[in-house]
Amino acid sequence: MTSTEHEGTFCLVLHSHLPWLPHHGSWPVGEEWLYQAWAHSYLPMIDLLRRFADEGRTDVLTLGMTPVLAAQLDDPYAISACHDWLGHWQLRAQHASTLWGGDPLLRELAAAEYRTAVRATEDLESHWRHGFSPILRSLVDSDTVELLGGPLAHPFQPLLDERVRRFALRGGLDDTALRIGRRPEGIWAPECGYAPGMERDYDAAGVRRFLVDGPSLRGDTSAARPVGDSDVVCFGRDLEVTYRVWSPKAGYPGHAAYRDFHTWAHEVGLKASRVTGKQVEPQDKAPYDPALAADVLGLHVKDFVDTVVTRLRSLRAEHGRESLVVAAYDTELFGHWWHEGPAWLEGVLRALPEAGVRVTTLKGALDAGHLGAPIDLPASSWGSGKDWRVWDGEQVADMVQDNTALQTRLLDLASGLDRSARDTVADQAVAEAMLALSSDWAFMVTKDSAADYARRRAHVHTERFDTLAGLLRAGNRTRAASLAAEYRRDDGPFGHLDARALLTQPHQ
Repeated sequence: MTSTEHEGTFCLVLHSHLPWLPHHGSWPVGEEWLYQAWAHSYLPMIDLLRRFADEGRTDVLTLGMTPVLAAQLDDPYAISACHDWLGHWQLRAQHASTLWGGDPLLRELAAAEYRTAVRATEDLESHWRHGFSPILRSLVDSDTVELLGGPLAHPFQPLLDERVRRFALRGGLDDTALRIGRRPEGIWAPECGYAPGMERDYDAAGVRRFLVDGPSLRGDTSAARPVGDSDVVCFGRDLEVTYRVWSPKAGYPGHAAYRDFHTWAHEVGLKASRVTGKQVEPQDKAPYDPALAADVLGLHVKDFVDTVVTRLRSLRAEHGRESLVVAAYDTELFGHWWHEGPAWLEGVLRALPEAGVRVTTLKGALDAGHLGAPIDLPASSWGSGKDWRVWDGEQVADMVQDNTALQTRLLDLASGLDRSARDTVADQAVAEAMLALSSDWAFMVTKDSAADYARRRAHVHTERFDTLAGLLRAGNRTRAASLAAEYRRDDGPFGHLDARALLTQPHQ
């Protein structure tokens, strides 16, 4: 193999997303969810990317960042509250040092936890004090990452009225442009949800590329594909490679040596156990041993690199050309769900080029020539069954009905607006509707993960929309303005949102 030849091309795509959480509960779901992901996934991820940038590395990975998450990472209240959370983390680690002083392994675990908490606090105070957007902008401007945007509050787009869908998409792209100075050319479609014809919305909004799951391309993910007769291209997740890390049934994070996500030492609020075994009860699990985990991590880095190289060689033999592998995951897997994940990521991103693999972004893959023939995509998602059942199935049929009715009322509100000036009450009403339409609520109900919280959140935002819309219809503007300001203090992620744009979207 010459210096200009490669085994093929590898793209790592990370999807960063949490629903709007500030002011909506704390434990076990709510703000705690945000701060855990911030401390254990976002801070380590940005530290890794910053170090790659300092080394002059470009096109390291493709980073999806939903507007609703970016808004939280820029929010002054959330930044301050995260700082408080990191302080409590230090105190919990100090308490653990006292309680666990008699056990050398646990004592060192507590000390390491304290050091990590201190570093995280210092990082937040120095690099994040003005929010996330300046950090993200520097990584985009230096070409360290390619950024993917998305619709405002992460709705499941196939179930939206076309007018609402276009509004949410354009609003999300506008939000990213305000935060980092440019509109992203690619998006992570929420839940990889697709319905035939949506590429026309993408084309009109300036979106050039998006992600689907592998089965949408009938398993041939070896190149990007133009969708229908459009110039918009889709990339498919290579499940054969992606599932080595995390699948519905198995993956590296479940190894016995890794830190157990689900088992807590409740007296200090820390995770002190390793997985040990799937059938082992929490109280019987062995203490976490970082040295043991590091040994396994090295094996898993090598296994993944070998898997990618083998897959690329197989695709080259099948297609007669250099091929593409796209592995895509939730960012929160790395660090939050899988403690060793950030170290594994760094190991893989350094080892793959040494193994002769071109590591780049989705745009970089196109520049390298990985573009196949056009394809007509089926209705699909990356959820169970690779269809829409998670978001429109029996368990959430009432939510689908409620969301459909909400969109009708939303469009009715927009149709009655004075077009000559912005209406801050209507703007807040539309923001509440966007939050109510988040795909997260149906997902959590279908998967029975904090389902009561999810239903409550969908109801609260719908009720707030209806309250504001009702006051506007009744002409009670004083009360409406007061209530809108109160809601905005809790739910104000999108200050640029203009309700009038709901009915002024360009025709497709």
